[in-house]
Amino acid sequence: MTAMTVTGDNLWELLVAREAATPDGLLAIDERGRELTFRALRGAAERVAAGLVDLGVAPGTVVSWQLPTWIEAMVLMGALSRIGAVQNPLMPNYREREVGFIVGQTGSRLLLVPSQWRGFDHAGMARSIQRATPGLEVLVLDAHVRDLPEGDPATLPPAPAAPSDPSEHPIRWLYYTSGTTADPKGAKHTDATIMATVPSMLQMLDPTPQDRASVVFPLAHIGGAVWLATSLTTGTTQLLAESFDPERTIPMLAEQGVTLAGTGTPFNLAYLAAQRSLRDGGSEARLFPTVRLFMSGASPKPPQLHYDLKRELGGTGIRSSYGLTECPMLSATPRTSTDAQLAATEGTASPGVTLRIVRGDGTEAGPGEEGEIRARAGQLFGGYVDPSLDAAALDERGYLRTGDLGRIDADGFLTITGRLKDVIIRKGENISAKEIEDLLYEHPKVADVAVIGLPDDRSGERACAVVALAPGADPLGFAEMQEHLRERGLRTLAFPEQLEIIGEVPRNASGKIRKDELKRRYGAGRAADPSISGIGPP
Repeated sequence: MTAMTVTGDNLWELLVAREAATPDGLLAIDERGRELTFRALRGAAERVAAGLVDLGVAPGTVVSWQLPTWIEAMVLMGALSRIGAVQNPLMPNYREREVGFIVGQTGSRLLLVPSQWRGFDHAGMARSIQRATPGLEVLVLDAHVRDLPEGDPATLPPAPAAPSDPSEHPIRWLYYTSGTTADPKGAKHTDATIMATVPSMLQMLDPTPQDRASVVFPLAHIGGAVWLATSLTTGTTQLLAESFDPERTIPMLAEQGVTLAGTGTPFNLAYLAAQRSLRDGGSEARLFPTVRLFMSGASPKPPQLHYDLKRELGGTGIRSSYGLTECPMLSATPRTSTDAQLAATEGTASPGVTLRIVRGDGTEAGPGEEGEIRARAGQLFGGYVDPSLDAAALDERGYLRTGDLGRIDADGFLTITGRLKDVIIRKGENISAKEIEDLLYEHPKVADVAVIGLPDDRSGERACAVVALAPGADPLGFAEMQEHLRERGLRTLAFPEQLEIIGEVPRNASGKIRKDELKRRYGAGRAADPSISGIGPP
């Protein structure tokens, strides 16, 4: 750690330490031009904490919040940490189906939502969930005013002390992710597991108080807490975009002097397209004159993208990381990496992380051999909200079964080669193929269906629905499919972007769908509706 870093035993202690070290340093600048210093964060967090206590929030109370990437979301994170509540951040694109399930499973006491956002009535959704969930209170933030409840900080009890042993930290975070099951899975984290990711961020980025990082994904993603812990440790400023819009977000990042750009392949592709548009217009100016590097995570990256970004936009190219909601930041590219390593790998194991590659027969793979990636780390989650899922998560040695395929070379660099799980990753968001299949199967025209993930340069992967029609049924139209899924409450981000009609869905002798065959058949097809963009890029 450098001289500018601070430490703390939990997130609130880290916030206090940062405020003492650089009170006038900037934590965040948003699209409105508003600034949040570390001093202002602490003061606002304490006032909001007092207001929440007045509403009955106490240590251990589960509070669900579904807010866009606003400064107010950062203040809320600090306030709930000050109280010692359990926070359950919800992706802004989740709808009644997911949110209702999650607040019910977690036993949430309070749900905070914006009145509306991007044309969706979050308040109406929350009220509907409240009527079906005994004991749930709802707090709606006006989308324009964004006022959080406040009270007198002098009335607050002492901040919860952190145990000296990280393994004894209480659960403070519940993060949900879509997986191979129809219902989202909730991963339990502590402040200690979140803060254990910071050394990986330091390894990858070497962030300083002079850096300005693009945070253009939902703060409700586990990456939001990782970045909060990183900024509190290092004093780095975050540039917040509540939803990524190239025409609006890119000029803001340029104006604010972004140095750490990116955060995933879709964003980096957008930056490259904008730079090329400048060049085609006759300008030799660099889009981001101050950029040091481009971050990448969550979704696959084409190796060529590293070289294109480095050559055309400047900086050192892409710095990648790899992780899961259950165990974030498992690997990261060291600052000493070669161009070939930056382009093709996800770096080496993060500090304190042990990775192993296991062949299909359960034996240990050698250097360069493919197998399932398994991990043990300080950032490993504390199990699922549904404990029945825990047994399958870890192997006999206590390593997380990631479900991802990869290989580690002789120098320790990890390359991701595929996935065991039937999950589609679109713009960094996990989409359950089974969830979509189950809903499409309810359509009267559908006799059989398979949903597959296909490579897509724009979003990492696109979802393709392959449908066998019921006898005598008219063809299922693309818009008709969309409407059916919308009526059943599926979030827009999970809508298939490609629809194919097939005579019979291929299956093997045991009845399993031959998705490998379908991917070969339809992988070269174009998305049926490129305008689908979801509710906001992760």
